[in-house]
Amino acid sequence: MNCDYMTKMNQLPSDLSPEQFYKLTPDFVIQAVESSGFFVTGEYLQLNSYENRVYRLSLENPLGEQVIAKFYRPGRWSKDAIQEEHDFLDELNQLGIHAVAPLRQKNGKTISEHAGIYCALFKKFVGRMPQELSLSDLSKLGRLIAQVHNVGAAKKSKYRPIIDGEHMGRAALNVVSPRLPSSIKERYLNAADEILDWLESDLDVSRFQRIHGDCHRGNVLMLDQAGKPPEFFLVDFDDFGMGPVVQDFWMLFRHDEDDIDDEVSAFLSGYTELRDFDEDQLELMGPLRGLRILHYAAWIAKRWNDPSFPQIFPHFDTEAYWFDELKALESTLS
Repeated sequence: MNCDYMTKMNQLPSDLSPEQFYKLTPDFVIQAVESSGFFVTGEYLQLNSYENRVYRLSLENPLGEQVIAKFYRPGRWSKDAIQEEHDFLDELNQLGIHAVAPLRQKNGKTISEHAGIYCALFKKFVGRMPQELSLSDLSKLGRLIAQVHNVGAAKKSKYRPIIDGEHMGRAALNVVSPRLPSSIKERYLNAADEILDWLESDLDVSRFQRIHGDCHRGNVLMLDQAGKPPEFFLVDFDDFGMGPVVQDFWMLFRHDEDDIDDEVSAFLSGYTELRDFDEDQLELMGPLRGLRILHYAAWIAKRWNDPSFPQIFPHFDTEAYWFDELKALESTLS
């Protein structure tokens, strides 16, 4: 047990300002993790994460195990919403489906609160991000995501976001609209309205179910084991919500390549082994790309007071930035 930090257990501030969240100190992180029942050596590394604050810490045990501590950005998710994410991950793990689930803490739950910030802890997963996804890999991913979707269809979410034009797109457009340069504003708004009208017309909300929500290649890890074929794991369910299942497909494909049809076919060959899929949903990949473009720009705008964001996105809000965004939006309509 780390006695130096244990003596400070009750010295965490009762609340944190946004500025303090932007720069959580090592002392705060270690105290929070130890008060959750995991005693650490003091070895500490901040990991890349734009939205939340994520750290890797070494535990005081003979095996030298490590945990990942995730501190959720205040004001983004309610405790109930985070709990639904954790419950879904637990459902997947109970069925042996590959997703990294949170650990139980000293309070018997997967969430603890420290100075107004919710915290979850995860066992460090030793995997690698695949450099490329072969057609065979995409078939394996199809089977994995079908398993995830079969679990997701079993019940509804009450507190997670709804991934559609009305809830996600219109709100995003309200954020970005005042920032648009006058030279392209009309074109941008016309393209955005066309995308959102398309989604509102074609999305069948009655068929929405629980999905990963942000299933791009960076959230797929590969586990290599000697003498065994590689296995895929899904990570980062922070955008878990209710939406169309195709939302968990389209970010895995290279939309600017000629072989996208082969990639889609390979993925669906694995997916449909375990689950039916209405191929009419493939027509939604374009407008869903547009929805993500809108949502992403609004997300940066809403986080602009976080000191890390101007450093990460130095060209945001320039005329060149918005012109590139316009071209990307219009490309989803072609």
